[in-house]
Amino acid sequence: MQQANAPQRADQLQNESTPGGQAVPIHRALVFGIVALALVMISVDATIVATALHALQHGLDTSINRAGWTLTGYAFGFVLMLPISGKLAERYGRRRVFIGSVALFTLASVGCGLANDIEVLIALRVLQALGGAGLTPSATGIIVDHFGQARDRAVGLFGSIFSIGAMIGPVFGGLIVAHWSWRGVFFVNIPIGLAIIALALRFIPPDPPADAAAGLQLDTPGMALLGGGLLAAMFAINTLGETGGHVGAWSFLAPLAIALLGIGLFLRHIRRSAHPLLAPRLIHGPGFGAVNVVNAVFGGMTVGAVALVPLYATTRYGIGALASGTLLAAQGVAAIVVSIASTLALRRTGYRRPLYAGGIAIAAGMVLVALRPPGGIAPYPWLAGAASLIGVGIGIVNPASRNAGLQLAPRHASSLAALRTLFIQLGMITTVSIATAVLASAEHPGVAQAWVYAALALVLLAALAIVRRVPEHLGAW
Repeated sequence: MQQANAPQRADQLQNESTPGGQAVPIHRALVFGIVALALVMISVDATIVATALHALQHGLDTSINRAGWTLTGYAFGFVLMLPISGKLAERYGRRRVFIGSVALFTLASVGCGLANDIEVLIALRVLQALGGAGLTPSATGIIVDHFGQARDRAVGLFGSIFSIGAMIGPVFGGLIVAHWSWRGVFFVNIPIGLAIIALALRFIPPDPPADAAAGLQLDTPGMALLGGGLLAAMFAINTLGETGGHVGAWSFLAPLAIALLGIGLFLRHIRRSAHPLLAPRLIHGPGFGAVNVVNAVFGGMTVGAVALVPLYATTRYGIGALASGTLLAAQGVAAIVVSIASTLALRRTGYRRPLYAGGIAIAAGMVLVALRPPGGIAPYPWLAGAASLIGVGIGIVNPASRNAGLQLAPRHASSLAALRTLFIQLGMITTVSIATAVLASAEHPGVAQAWVYAALALVLLAALAIVRRVPEHLGAW
């Protein structure tokens, strides 16, 4: 897809040429709005399901450990599909993959809302993730294709978009759970998905003809090794939350051994494969390795921890579903405002300074969540303040962490966006799996979750040492 020869202001019409030579008017602000709505939809889905976790557990008569798999299963599907979705977007076109992903996500949401047992719901959540995984890579590619020298700022604003979803999702989730049913948290995706498809077909420019000579090399062995290793690791962690589960049990050691073997073989495989699922240099090469660690810890682990805040508010302090959901709204508002400011300042601050400042703010917020409020302060305002501080940290970190990888290879924007989301999902899987396993075996789940937040704060502070390895950059890319 070609960019315009004479870029105009982002809020004005831009003309591009189709393969047949026809000029097609493109409204950048409208295109951004369409992809932003899709990103809001998947971010709302993550937080709205977390808000309904307690109601879902009781509605399907299951354990919190299994209910937690509606989050980790979704993340698992994301991890498997992301490397493929980036390649699909670059091979078949961003618009085609974008629309197809929205359609699959919407259809799977219908099934999730109709599910009558936890196993079916988990399977449908994985299917839903396969659709959701295609949105970020294709949306990033669409923005990079059409925004020229403004693409760093447009991509940087994606962080505020996800924060909007994190803000409104819990509010809607609390209202739906309080006045209807947990099933409504999935049905809400249907009208949004249909609207996005209609708008995308009308306003996003068509993709150029596919290059038949390019082909699409799918690394099936790599997918199997990575998927098997991650699934085994999730099973190992899950057994710790079951009755009688402990680190010395064969039910834990056997899947752990399979997980280590699978991931080890995957890393060995991609070094030898001509068309690996993930290029080794993109995982641990100069610059890329540090960026991936930052995304996994400051992005993924933070997302997992924040998603469980409503559950923590309910189990430790007895705060209701609606009120606990608004805690994420407080975090979302702070993230939106700070993310926009950080995006505008990014060409002056570079990447490292925001990562240091944001990481410290997130860690401090985690510590405050873990501590009981001092005398005279009610739990709700204390947690709202702590969540807002985490939101400030997220808003500072997101624009820098998103651009740090993309500027290394803008031509592969879709694949790099997929890789970033993959590492975020890995961090989220790790956090949610361990946290729900700890809670399931704890005599006092609220207190146990407080210790989880304290431990996460220490991990975040330790990860600050990696920031100095993130490639620095000033200006547009």
